[in-house]
Amino acid sequence: MDGKMAEREFTGKHMLGVLVLFFGTIISVNLTLAYFANSTWSGLVVKNSYVASQHFNENQGVARAHAALGWHPSVSYDGAQLRFTLLDAKGAPVATNGVKAKLMRPAHEGMDQIVELVSAGNGLHVVDTRLAGGQWVVEVLAEAGLDTPYRHATRILVKGEGAK
Repeated sequence: MDGKMAEREFTGKHMLGVLVLFFGTIISVNLTLAYFANSTWSGLVVKNSYVASQHFNENQGVARAHAALGWHPSVSYDGAQLRFTLLDAKGAPVATNGVKAKLMRPAHEGMDQIVELVSAGNGLHVVDTRLAGGQWVVEVLAEAGLDTPYRHATRILVKGEGAK
């Protein structure tokens, strides 16, 4: 060689290779995204949104009635125990006939659980449970002598790894 690179011609085989690589990349990325979209949380909150919408106003009325009571609910989690406290408008404990909590991950239903809390006196209800680290939605239903169970929903952040 005399120091110059030999010129190579761009042929149909080269163009075919470019097209295969280009579209192969696009198709493989699309297939990967489709797989992850199909294998993770569906986003389904209710099975039939039309039926759920029929009860929306009724549920809002119940929520307004509960808010009008002036009760003060609080939820806490210390890494091993979920605590729920329910006090009336004057700060006195509210008598309950059972308290249940539904613990839900906001974007994954695989770890959802329902636990029954035990009264520890003075409006405090507790249950021993281990939660994985991250966001949790806690929906508490307390039988407090009302027409419908008193409902309180809140989000908590569990630090660390927790249970797996």
